[in-house]
Amino acid sequence: MTKVIINPGACGMPATVEIEKKDGKTFAVTIASECKMVEKLGTEIPELTMLDVFKRLLDNPVYKKGAACLKHVACPVPSGILKALEVEAGLNLPRDVSIVFVKDDGKAAP
Repeated sequence: MTKVIINPGACGMPATVEIEKKDGKTFAVTIASECKMVEKLGTEIPELTMLDVFKRLLDNPVYKKGAACLKHVACPVPSGILKALEVEAGLNLPRDVSIVFVKDDGKAAP
């Protein structure tokens, strides 16, 4: 099983995503969050396949369902779901990702 915690920023409602290989190329998706929109996304994609990581944004089931469930288009949860799927499928390494805001003085914003 691959588990990630996604801290989305200002909303303060992190999401915990678990991806578990069921068989061959099928994976179970479990998402927990205080955000009702993210919770709904989790119910809309209870299962993904390995091939989903290769689908383009407009064809990807995670982004399609995300577009229907999430009001905030910059929410990082869909990307985090796909990153976790890549790792669980053995297609990528478990490395953290981040978005860092930089102030005019060149230092990271708090």
